[in-house]
Amino acid sequence: MTKPAASPLRERTRRAVRGELMDVGMALFARQGYDATTVEEVAQAAGMSKRSFFRYFDSKEDLVLGNQESIGEEVAQALAGRPADEPPWPALRRAFDLVVERMDSAPDRALILLRMLNDTPGLMASQLARRSRWRELLVPHLHARLTPEGASPHDPRPLALAGAALACYEATQATWLASGGTLSVGLLLDDAMSAVAPLET
Repeated sequence: MTKPAASPLRERTRRAVRGELMDVGMALFARQGYDATTVEEVAQAAGMSKRSFFRYFDSKEDLVLGNQESIGEEVAQALAGRPADEPPWPALRRAFDLVVERMDSAPDRALILLRMLNDTPGLMASQLARRSRWRELLVPHLHARLTPEGASPHDPRPLALAGAALACYEATQATWLASGGTLSVGLLLDDAMSAVAPLET
């Protein structure tokens, strides 16, 4: 028997609770440090039990990084939606606009996250591992854009382009963090990606 899908209202409620837990957790991590903060403390600050916390997140790490794959999926979808005649590299830059906009719209939260990642090697390693999934999500769309006639699947260019774009994004984050969040994320990403190849179409 197929399990019924969650209702739209239930899904919205779940997203709202997850968002509240993330806000509470990030505030505690900023004040106490990631390693010094327990799941119990996050749950208590959010007014729920530890058991209830685990209905929404698998772990403390998941609270911080659990949305990484969904962000990667959004970037890949944005790339897929770019005009078919747009060259791959400029299309990749535009696909990252949604990430840029989120950082620019909530700089305090982004700073907390990036500082925490820098201060917590294990968390940084996990984030890099999760973000490697972004490459896998981007590659099929780059392959289709580079070889629309279905050329050899062993073309290394899509993987190289995806990896280069992610390296540029990571360089942008590091530079933005070093500036204390005072610089434009979009302009930094433009500079980073332009250093690899022209962005003009």
